[in-house]
Amino acid sequence: MPIKLRILAPTIALAWVCLASSCVASAAETWVDIDDTIYGAKPDQRGPIGGGEGFFDIMTQGDYHVTDLDSLLTALTQARPGQVVFIPAETEIDLTARIYIEQLVLEIPEGVTLAGERGHQGSQGALLTSDALKTPVMIRTLGPDVRITGLRIRGPNPKKYLDHHGRSFGSDRGREYYYKFPTSIGIQTEYTRLKVDNCEISAFGHSGIYLKNGEAHHIHHNFIHHCQYNGLGYGVCVDSATSIIEFNRFNWTRHAIAATGLPGSSYVARHNVVLEESLGHCFDVHGGRDRKDGTDIAGSAFEIHHNTFWSPQTPVVIRGVPQEGGEIHHNWFPKHLNAAQAVRASAGTTTANNVYGMNPQTSK
Repeated sequence: MPIKLRILAPTIALAWVCLASSCVASAAETWVDIDDTIYGAKPDQRGPIGGGEGFFDIMTQGDYHVTDLDSLLTALTQARPGQVVFIPAETEIDLTARIYIEQLVLEIPEGVTLAGERGHQGSQGALLTSDALKTPVMIRTLGPDVRITGLRIRGPNPKKYLDHHGRSFGSDRGREYYYKFPTSIGIQTEYTRLKVDNCEISAFGHSGIYLKNGEAHHIHHNFIHHCQYNGLGYGVCVDSATSIIEFNRFNWTRHAIAATGLPGSSYVARHNVVLEESLGHCFDVHGGRDRKDGTDIAGSAFEIHHNTFWSPQTPVVIRGVPQEGGEIHHNWFPKHLNAAQAVRASAGTTTANNVYGMNPQTSK
């Protein structure tokens, strides 16, 4: 059967290297079709992987229309469940001074949507930004059912800081010295059903999105990049939470998705694309040895399927035993030749029905 290959988005050029009768795909490819079975990340009817132009649910108006920080703060104070606070077009709101001086955090009430129009008529989306290295949290939810959509959310730290990590842990300075350098988080929640979609999130030292607590979070169709501070550096971090993470595009992270592996935590990661640049392994679950809690528990349950990993780093590492098991299936690992190269996992995780290499012919 011929192999069908599809590109990530219309704006990314298709590239081939043809060798004799076979063709090898470039990193623009996101999925393969072998005998009518899909492996890797295939876009759905809601739009391109990573969101932007073509996304199905772009908001272009709201109950509150804001263009500066003061009006944004007022709107967030007044908004009620079901209402939308809308930031138009390419509006830029710089939070740096207020974060640095007042420790400002944008707080979104229960049931409120904070929206921009990323992808509408070529818009990049309104920009919320902070250049203060100490930006502990830029956006925090105050209750369940918050949605953040269509925005660019840019933090202060796109760098790896390898030298700082080496000084900290290559000597007896250790964690105390390491954490003297400030970290940053883009979006944090402790409540249920946070939805983050069609956003571009970048440059946060700890994590772009931190799911500290809560159930049924949905993180989809975002482009998350340059969260790569060595030692932390997560695109999405799952703590005592459960979530579905799908149709996102990741690049320049230490771990695109990470989990602390606390009992009860879990995620489903599907139809995501990890591009070439990753400081460490791409998808991660910590075990008890990382937490030093005397267990070998790596969360409750994890399912990683239909993802594509263009990074040469190890795609998936599960560093303990999930209480209810882990499954890794129907992924495409173009830079890895077999399961031993692509996945490191302990007992309780099964790896089957994936494809490997640049020109996969059969599932393994």
